[in-house]
Amino acid sequence: MPLALIALLISAFAIGTTEFVIMGILPDVAGDLHVTLSAAGLLVTGYALGVAIGGPLVTICTSRLSRKSLLFSLMLIFVAGNLLAAVAPNYLILMLARVLASFSHGTFFGVGSIVATRLVPRDKQASAIAMMFAGLTLANILGVPFGTFIGQIWGWRSTFWVVTALGILSLIGIAFLVPRIQGDTLSGFRQEIRVLRSKQVMLALLMTILGFGGVFTAFTYIAPILTDITGFGARAVTPILLLFGVGMTIGNTVGGRLADWKLMPSITGMLALLTAVLAVFTLTSSYKIPAVLTVFVWGFASFTIVPAFQMRVLAKAQGSPSIASALNISSFNLANAGGAYLGGWVIDSGPGLSSLPWVAAAVTAAGLLVTLISWSLDQREAAPSMPAEHVQNL
Repeated sequence: MPLALIALLISAFAIGTTEFVIMGILPDVAGDLHVTLSAAGLLVTGYALGVAIGGPLVTICTSRLSRKSLLFSLMLIFVAGNLLAAVAPNYLILMLARVLASFSHGTFFGVGSIVATRLVPRDKQASAIAMMFAGLTLANILGVPFGTFIGQIWGWRSTFWVVTALGILSLIGIAFLVPRIQGDTLSGFRQEIRVLRSKQVMLALLMTILGFGGVFTAFTYIAPILTDITGFGARAVTPILLLFGVGMTIGNTVGGRLADWKLMPSITGMLALLTAVLAVFTLTSSYKIPAVLTVFVWGFASFTIVPAFQMRVLAKAQGSPSIASALNISSFNLANAGGAYLGGWVIDSGPGLSSLPWVAAAVTAAGLLVTLISWSLDQREAAPSMPAEHVQNL
């Protein structure tokens, strides 16, 4: 893999850390800025909405920039947002800083995915995307715990100073390691928007929302599940989540290789596995050792699909991939927000906390159904012009 992918991985690590580390320092932020814990929690929501809305808009507004210049500019925005967060005098400025930093997220991963595929041979493109997205999984394993530790020892502002330094390191990596590739410009506005008329692109985005939405329907509330249902103490939750992160990291790598092998069969199998794991967790969540083992497999299954979903969108948005790629990143964040909302509704107004795993399994199963529909359309389109045996291998 080219060194340029290391620069993309470091950038993804920095972005993933700033997205999730706020959860570990929420009490410190709330106490220092004299706001309630629920108000501090809106800093998470504000960032997620900034990613979902800002990604496509920023991609469209920067269509004249080369992809390398765009990646560099996005990391400048990221650095500015986190620097502002580090010196924010009050809650409002901190919220604005979080939203500013979030505007770099969706477009960076969308355009970064395209750049990653241009750096490697065709049969390693999904693996290249997986390597960049490994920055997100490493952020959960290393960045978030380390950032939380720093924030608790030296104050929450120190966390954002460290993330700002990571952003500067990313800027250096992009400047010196990421090459300018021939034809390295985004498509025009009209051509980018035209891709939204594609039924297959819309189905690919829906696959992401539903397939990944099941993960966050249950995972958002993994801590109360482990303490209230499984019977673990609060201190046991962190190492179990670390195990989930290890599973994510392994799954991300394996998923990239499977997607390079056969994309749609791999997505189908991955979603089937994820659905089964979530359904099984309904039973194993009541027993400590089985619950821990299931959480590890859950982490593995949840991130096998990430590079594959991104590769599917790129494959169906030929000629104008930038907006579609950014929209897919927004779809992951919509899955996050929608899954968390659905899980909260199930707890407050539905069958309750113990039912979350099977509800999550049902959401992912819906994503599997959409995948099968999209795959069948592929086969219908290919059937008139390809031998039957080739269609079966798609």
